[in-house]
Amino acid sequence: MSSQEFTYAASGVDIDAGERAVTLMKAAVERTNRPEVVGGLGGFAGLFALDVQKYRRPLLASSTDGVGTKIALARQLDRHDTVGIDLVAMVVDDLVACGAEPLFLQDYVACGKVVPERIAAIVTGIAAGCTLAGAALVGGETAEHGDLMDADEYDLAATAVGVVEADAVLGPERVVEGDAVIAMASSGFHSNGYSLVRRVVAAAGLDLHGTPAGLDRTLGEELLEPTRIYARDCLALVEALGVDTVHAFAHITGGGLAGNTARVVPDGLEAVLDRSTWALPGAVRLLEEHGVPREESERAFNCGVGMVAAVAHDGADAAVAQLTAAGVPAWIAGSVQPRTGDAAARLVGTYR
Repeated sequence: MSSQEFTYAASGVDIDAGERAVTLMKAAVERTNRPEVVGGLGGFAGLFALDVQKYRRPLLASSTDGVGTKIALARQLDRHDTVGIDLVAMVVDDLVACGAEPLFLQDYVACGKVVPERIAAIVTGIAAGCTLAGAALVGGETAEHGDLMDADEYDLAATAVGVVEADAVLGPERVVEGDAVIAMASSGFHSNGYSLVRRVVAAAGLDLHGTPAGLDRTLGEELLEPTRIYARDCLALVEALGVDTVHAFAHITGGGLAGNTARVVPDGLEAVLDRSTWALPGAVRLLEEHGVPREESERAFNCGVGMVAAVAHDGADAAVAQLTAAGVPAWIAGSVQPRTGDAAARLVGTYR
């Protein structure tokens, strides 16, 4: 028998630190509660009492995603209170694309070392995102992987569940020729393209603490700007105008504006978006100045548009007015037309 004593803490897992992290985040998590939430933190599962009498034929929708390598910038700048908002946005804005209302979310945090204050900052950001989306944070998991990850490393993932009436599901089946394509402004790069962003920043020696020409804040602040959460505003748009007017949403993530818009365009049609209806963000132009080709920008980045809606032509002005009044910059960026080539969506014109 070995005379050496082994402990979990010495192996890289500090149970006490994990419990302190839960204590620090508890109030923020509880603020996300909806009336349907049953119980609180500490159970083995999150419970949610879906009011089935509220719906005619409810469909549950789910989405899972992460934040990706934007986390590396959060570590580099030692700021961890924004990536949780990104995490929520990635899943709830996918849910709303089919018309689903986000109900609740669960997160997963893997880290090299549980630093309670850092974990609490991350989860407080997640809770803030849930509040913006109207979703409850019903639970999650923090896993300490000290023998697999460096002490300051972490990764995030989440799954959200939503609900939509079966006869109100949005998507390409509703999109028709003549629909207007409404663009909604992004808040920045959101959470896509950061492997490319970080590579350019490193290769060009750009200072994250400096303010480059064309930006009105430091590059680090620009790159850590949280993803805009569109869920509530999109749902309000459907509520106001109805599914006979609002036909589809496309969340603009990896693959860019044309690639994601194409996902909601039916066979035989194409969405044509006019670049001249908006200005290319200064941060994108900065990266292009340091070697990113325009074609690559439009595949890797959202280029200023984080969500689009396909809306019946006669409802387009009302849609733009409602989104703008809600604080979401929006405009008519194009239309759905008979397809002329292989692509279901394409960009034309030149950015302002």
